Amino acid sequence: MSDIMRPMPFAHLMNWILGEYRTTQSIFGVSKLTHRGDGKALPIFDEKIETPFGPAAGPHTQLAQNIVAAYAAGSRFFEVKTVQIMDGEELSKCVSKPCITAADECYNCEWSTELTVPQAFAEYVKAWFACKLLARELELGDPDGFVFNMSVGYDLKGIQSPKVDAYIEGMKDASNTEVWQACMDWALANLDKFEKVDEAYVKAITPHVSNSITESTLHGCPPDEIERIATYLITEKSLNTYVKCNPTLLGYEFARKTLDGLGYDYIAFDDHHFLEDLQWEDAVPMFHRLMKLTGERGLEFGVKITNTFPVDVKAGELPSQEMYMSGRSLYPLSLALAARLAREFKGKLRISYSGGADIHSVRKLYDAGIWPITMATTILKPGGYQRFHQIAGALADIDYTPWIGVDPARAAALVESIPADGHYRKPMKPIPSRKLEQKVPLIDCFTAPCRDGCPIHQDIPAYLMRVNAGKYEEALEVILRRNPLPFITGTICSHRCQDKCMRNAYDESVYIRQQKLKAAEGGFDQLLPKLRPGSPLPGRKVAVVGGGPAGMAAAFFLGRAGVDVTVFERKDALGGIVRHVIPEFRISGQAIDNDEKLLKAMGVRVNLNTEVKDVHNLFTLGYSHVILATGAWQKGSAGLEYGQETNVIEFLEAAKKAPDTLHLGRHVVVIGGGNTAMDAARAAKRLPGVETVSLVYRRTKRYMPADQEELELALADGVEFRELLAPVGVRDGVLTCKVMELGAPDASGRRSPVDTGRTVDVPADTVITAVGEHVDTKFYTENGLAVDNRGRAVVNPDTLESSIRHVFVVGDGQKGPGTVVEAIAGATKAVQAIRAFDAEADVDKNVNPDYQKPLAKRGDVCTDCASCGDIRCLGCATVCETCTEVCPNRANVAVWVPGMRQRQIIHVDGMCNECGNCATFCPYDSRPYQHKFTLFWSQEDFGNSENEGFLPLEGGKTRVRLGGSVADYDVSDPACGLYDPIRRLICAVYDNYSYLLA
Repeated sequence: MSDIMRPMPFAHLMNWILGEYRTTQSIFGVSKLTHRGDGKALPIFDEKIETPFGPAAGPHTQLAQNIVAAYAAGSRFFEVKTVQIMDGEELSKCVSKPCITAADECYNCEWSTELTVPQAFAEYVKAWFACKLLARELELGDPDGFVFNMSVGYDLKGIQSPKVDAYIEGMKDASNTEVWQACMDWALANLDKFEKVDEAYVKAITPHVSNSITESTLHGCPPDEIERIATYLITEKSLNTYVKCNPTLLGYEFARKTLDGLGYDYIAFDDHHFLEDLQWEDAVPMFHRLMKLTGERGLEFGVKITNTFPVDVKAGELPSQEMYMSGRSLYPLSLALAARLAREFKGKLRISYSGGADIHSVRKLYDAGIWPITMATTILKPGGYQRFHQIAGALADIDYTPWIGVDPARAAALVESIPADGHYRKPMKPIPSRKLEQKVPLIDCFTAPCRDGCPIHQDIPAYLMRVNAGKYEEALEVILRRNPLPFITGTICSHRCQDKCMRNAYDESVYIRQQKLKAAEGGFDQLLPKLRPGSPLPGRKVAVVGGGPAGMAAAFFLGRAGVDVTVFERKDALGGIVRHVIPEFRISGQAIDNDEKLLKAMGVRVNLNTEVKDVHNLFTLGYSHVILATGAWQKGSAGLEYGQETNVIEFLEAAKKAPDTLHLGRHVVVIGGGNTAMDAARAAKRLPGVETVSLVYRRTKRYMPADQEELELALADGVEFRELLAPVGVRDGVLTCKVMELGAPDASGRRSPVDTGRTVDVPADTVITAVGEHVDTKFYTENGLAVDNRGRAVVNPDTLESSIRHVFVVGDGQKGPGTVVEAIAGATKAVQAIRAFDAEADVDKNVNPDYQKPLAKRGDVCTDCASCGDIRCLGCATVCETCTEVCPNRANVAVWVPGMRQRQIIHVDGMCNECGNCATFCPYDSRPYQHKFTLFWSQEDFGNSENEGFLPLEGGKTRVRLGGSVADYDVSDPACGLYDPIRRLICAVYDNYSYLLA
C-alpha cells in the first residue's frame, strides 16, 4: 500500500460533508456536533475563539477533513501542522512508518506535514472556507469564532525561502490564490445545496486565514537562531508570535526524577538534548526581549509548551532510533515548565499549552490562565475527535474574560497535585496486550474483545446489559452457560477479559468481575430453586477425582448434561486451593459454598475425605470415564544454599485453618513475585507478633508475575518490597541475598537481572517460599499415564484425554498452576469430549439492537470510574468502529450495507499515510489500513497496493482484488461471480455513499 495522501478537491470535500450530514447527521464520523450559539467568545490575536482549545499541530491538522472534523466536535483554536522547506516526497522518505503509537502515553517519529508546502496551504484554506460555510449552514457557532495559528520551522533560511514565504503570505491573505478562488467558485455555484448560506455571505468570507504563528525549532537550534526567527516573524511579517519550548529547559535530572517517580522509569533518554537545546539562562532574557518587541508593535508574544520530548526506541515501539513522547507522561514535565515560566515572568508571559492536556486537565489549565490549549494524544485514542465534544462541555461555563495573565500560584498547585493524581501515574506492571489472537475479517469485524479475551468466552456483554438493567437472575443464567463458579470467579478471577476491554483506552476497564459477582449475589436465591440436572444419559457414569475449581466445573457441566457424576475429594470440603489455601480476606467460605450449591443442584454426588489412588479401580466400580482434577499441590523450592524454608501452601493452609499454631517471629520474608506470594505476605502481615514482612524478588515490581491489583493490595497492607534481590541462604535470623541490577532491554523491552557481585542481609525469622508448585507426577506414573519432561500428564490438546482411554486430566494438574477460569476452560473441553453440550445456546449475538445507544457513549471519558453509576460498557458486541475513530485522516469509514446486521468498514486508500494508529487500537492482531477492504481512487494507487479492495472503472465496471486475484465485475449483477457480501458492500458505497468516491 502507498502511504501517499491525496488531498480532496474542495468540491469533493464539501460533497462528502454535506452528503454525510444529510445521511447520518455526522461530519467525517463526528456525530456529537458542538453548537455554540450564545455569542460568547474569548479575544485572541485581535480575533476571537468560542472555545479555548483545539487540535495541536500534528496529525489532526494535516488535512482539511481533519480540521473540519475537529471544528464540528467543538474546537475553535487550530494549530495547523508545521511546514518547512523540506516537504512532500522528500520528507515522507525520512519518516518511518508506522509513525504513531498511542496505546498509553504516545510516541511518534514524524514532525511536519508530509504534503508539499503548497498542498498544505491549500488544505488549510479549504478547511477555513469549509468551516465558515458549516458555521452558518449548521449553526455550529459564530463564523468568526475560530482561529487558525500557523506553525513553521526549522531555521530562518528555510522560513525565508520563496516556498515557505509564499505560504506565510498566503495564510495572511489568500484572496489572490488559486485555491481561494476554487473555494469561492464552488460555493457560489452550489448555493442550492445550502439553506442558510447565500451569495452575500459567501463573498464576505474573509481571506485572512491567519495572523499568528508558532515558531517550531528542532533540537539543538542555537538561541540566537531562535531569536532571529522570532524577530523576523514579528518585525518583517507582523505576526503574533509564539515560540515552542521544550521540557529540556528543566534539565535532565528534573526530567529523569519526575518520570521515575511516576512510574515511567522504563522511558529511556540521556542528557544530550538537555545540553544541546535552549538553556534557561538564554531563554528568559530572550523572551523578555521578544515581549518588548511585540509590545512595541501592538502584537502578542507567547510560548508554546511543549515542542517535543525526544526519547530512545528501546522496545521496538516504532521503526526508528528516536521518537517523541507525548500524552500523560509528558504532562508533568510540560506543566512544570509552564509553572516555572509563570513564576519567572510573574504571570505576564502568555502560554499556549499542549503536552498531555485532556479532559482531566483542560478546565484546571484554563482556570490557571493557561490557554489556548491544544491536544493530540487524547484524540488519537478511541472516541477520537468526539472527545472534543466532552471537553467543550467541560469549558462551557467559563467566564470568557480576556486573558489577564497566568496565575503562578495555581500553576504551581497543579504541579504539586500530580503525584497524588492516579491519572498521571503509570501502573506498576506493563499494560497487558489488548490484542486478540485473531486476524481482522473483511466483513463483520465488530467483536467484543472482553468475550474473546476470556478463556471460557463468557457472553460478557449480555450479562453486563442485564446487570445494568437490574435483571440479576437473567444475568446469572447467562453466566452459568459457560461459568459454573460465578461466586469464585466473581471474587478472585484474574479477569483477563478486563485486560481486553476497549474502555481501557478511555479511562479504566469496565469492572466486569465486580458485575459478575453482583449478578451472582443478586440472582442466586431466585435462580437456584429453578436449576435442574439434564435428562439422564444412559451409558455414561463419570468419576471426577479432585474437588477444586476444575473438578467442580467439570461436575457441574456433566450434571447439567444429564451425566451421572460423582466427585471424589480427599479433603473435608470442596474448593481445592481456593477453599483451603487462599486467605479468607481474599474470598469468603460462603462464596465457595454458593458455587457448591449450584453444583449440587445439577445432581452431582460428592464424596469427601476420599482419596483415590487407583484410577483403574474406578472403572471396576462402573464408571465409564474418569476426570482427574487433582491440582498442583507438590512443594516448590527457592533452592536456598543453606537454611530452612517454609512452603507457601503449607503456610497458607495453616494460616487459614489454625493461625494460632504459627509462630513466625518478628521478621518474615516471602520469596516470590506471583499472586500466591502476595497472599502469603498479606496473610503473614496479619499474624500476631509479626512486625515486618518483606517480599524478595530478583526483578523489579514491573516484572513480577503478580497482577497489578495484588501488588497494590500488598503495598496497602504494608508489605515491604525488596526488589532486585536473589536469595542465597538463611541463618541466625538473616536472609543473605545477591544484589541484582537490570541489564539492557531485549527486543521486547524486557530487562533481565544481572548479578552485581554484592550481597545484602534481610532480617528473616521465617522464610516462606512461593516460587511455584508442581503436579503430582508420581500419581500419574503409578496409574500408567504418560508424562512429559516436566512431569505433567500427556494429553490430547483438543479433548484433554490422557494416554489412557477415557481418562482425562484437567486444571493445575494438567498444565501447572493456573487461574480458576483456565481450570473451567479445561473442564469444559474434557466434558465436551465426554458429552457434548451447546454452550452457545441462546447466547445473544447482538445484545443491544439499539445501535445508537452504545454509539452515544463513544468519546466520553469517565473522570471518576469508581463512583460512576453506569457500567460504562461501550457495547462492542454491537458497535466497534474503533478504527474509524482513531484515524486522524478519517480514512476508515463505517457504512450500512442492506441485509447486513451492522455497519461495515471501508478503508479509503487516498486519505491514509500509514501512521499506524488504527493498528494500535484495533482489537484484532491486524492493521486495518492494510487488512480492511479498501476503496481506491486511482489505478496508480490500486497498483501500488496489496490491499484487498476495489477501484471504480468507467462503463459500470469495478476492479476488485480479492484473495490475491484481480478481476473486473459488474457488481450490479448478483450473478457476477464476486463473493456476495463484498459485492453488496461495494454496491452500498455506490448507492448510498457516493461521496466517498473521487
